[in-house]
Amino acid sequence: MTIAIVGAGPGGLALARVLHVNGIDATVYEREPSREARGQGGMLDIHSGQRALREAGLIDRFHTLARGEGQDMRLLEPDGTLLFQEDTPDDAPSERPEIDRADLRDLLLDSLPEGTVRWGHAYESAGDGLLRFVGGGSAPYDLLVGADGARSRVRALLTDARPAHIGQNVVEIGIPDIDRTHPDLAAMVGRGNYWVLGNGISLAAQRNGDGRVRIGISFYNTAEDWFATSGIPFDDPAAARARLIDLLPGWDARFTALIAACDDTVVPRSITTLPAGLTWPSAPDVTLLGDAAHLMPPVGEGANMALVDGALLGLALAAHRDDVPAAVKEYEREMFERTGAAARMSAKMQDLLMSPDAGRRMLEFFQPG
Repeated sequence: MTIAIVGAGPGGLALARVLHVNGIDATVYEREPSREARGQGGMLDIHSGQRALREAGLIDRFHTLARGEGQDMRLLEPDGTLLFQEDTPDDAPSERPEIDRADLRDLLLDSLPEGTVRWGHAYESAGDGLLRFVGGGSAPYDLLVGADGARSRVRALLTDARPAHIGQNVVEIGIPDIDRTHPDLAAMVGRGNYWVLGNGISLAAQRNGDGRVRIGISFYNTAEDWFATSGIPFDDPAAARARLIDLLPGWDARFTALIAACDDTVVPRSITTLPAGLTWPSAPDVTLLGDAAHLMPPVGEGANMALVDGALLGLALAAHRDDVPAAVKEYEREMFERTGAAARMSAKMQDLLMSPDAGRRMLEFFQPG
């Protein structure tokens, strides 16, 4: 069978790797011109996704790259009150270790035969067993897998569903080499995740393996066009930092010091999701995985679900080598149930984060009863 995978994210690469382990060839088509074309973002909390890495034969290498101390957690309120702190013992099992997105992608890419990923191939359309690319060119397929993320174009072959804004807008900033440049702030953030929650705003600081602390400031219950009315001048980083501080009245000076220490990378992101529990009638030659299939709130499930999707689709295809439609149906049946439950759980967590007393409610989540 000729398998074409659109998108070289974690899910698409996991699918290609599990197929390769099972003696099945696939080709991944990626619109980016090369693996170095852009940064891959921050850290990923890999828990259920470890199942996929085991099926891919990569779990040992994953654990050498992952950071167990990234499981550390500090939870505070805007006035500086520490609600919760959990420091991971050095000998603790790595149930939810953090790994740089770039390291995970490199792990998967390096496990594939040369030429598996075709860079610079942007999806334009598909049908009748032919995949067409922007600017010309085409490729045949027996099965087309849309692993092309939140703004998937393959998705339209199966469903009219589109991502919708959920009332959250995030400004991403960061401090490079924080241990050297701001050791006091580095000690405050710690080794893992540092959350400040309350008043419809959250600040999430995350230690990355390269020494950078990535910070996301989320504004909840805001409109899709909020960035246009927020007064944040994204073309002037210094003024943008000052405006962000102004938007946090009454917040402890330690938190605004984090913002003031950031570099000139200021990125706005509007958060969208697909309907929880989205399904579609099975097609014999097209399916979806990852965010293309079940875009969820960003609370730690998306990458894990994508990895598992890729692995289980690969295993289904290996088990039904002569019956692709049967493999697709088996995969989708399990995927719909598993990711529907994860999407509903993620939506509940999102509701918690959007509440006025998010810090206290999150404390109850970590310390039930």
